[in-house]
Amino acid sequence: MTDTSSDSDDDSGPKNHRTVDRVTQILEEVVYHPGIGFAEIARALGAPKSSVHGFIRGLQAKGWLYEDNRRFYLGPAVYGLTLASGHIRAGQVTQTDLDALHKATGLTVFLGVEAGDHLIYIGESGTDALTGFAARSNIRRTLLSTAGGKALLVARPDADRETYLRRQQSENPEVVSEFLAEFADISKSRVATNLRHHGAQLALAAVVRNQAGDSVAAAILIGQAVEMRPREAKLRTVLLKHVDSWSRQTVSAREPI
Repeated sequence: MTDTSSDSDDDSGPKNHRTVDRVTQILEEVVYHPGIGFAEIARALGAPKSSVHGFIRGLQAKGWLYEDNRRFYLGPAVYGLTLASGHIRAGQVTQTDLDALHKATGLTVFLGVEAGDHLIYIGESGTDALTGFAARSNIRRTLLSTAGGKALLVARPDADRETYLRRQQSENPEVVSEFLAEFADISKSRVATNLRHHGAQLALAAVVRNQAGDSVAAAILIGQAVEMRPREAKLRTVLLKHVDSWSRQTVSAREPI
């Protein structure tokens, strides 16, 4: 019997998929042309504008892209993956900044950003084995379940925050109620807190703003509650001092991974 099979008949290898091809091409266009506009993306893909619009909105919803003044850039989800793989993003807040905050407090430091309805860590300093593993194993955390997420929610415009809370109300009414009870204190002190592992671990978070005053990230301190509680007031002061200094720093539109 003659074997007439060939490599072209092998269904086990990788194959192009039109939807995947278009999504990856959008990401590649943004990588190589940060700040690219919608019309330019549609022209590069040679696809109907309606379908390109749908792909872009889907990528934005998951944090793979973000839009600024009708220009598109890589979103925070990309940098969350680089953190999971052991690399971080440079930019307005640098690794040197995170290391300085870790040195000043002796605590684990994370830098987190919003991606849709989630918080994603994009930088870290001073992580122990367990905390680092947890950060890399779960790059998406719901905003209401984290100190960083709560700090960013308080910083949101009222209408945006209320829309988010309404979405969460049906599924997590108790968590929403707890956040609302903490809201006034977070707003006044500028520091959000969160307890994990049955109260054994404490997190303190404050918002990092850009030079225009917009919230762009959250800096989070994490450690053992029994060690942090006696010096919590000082830790809050140190945290705010550092994030305020970061807010005066500039950042370029395209940042290296």
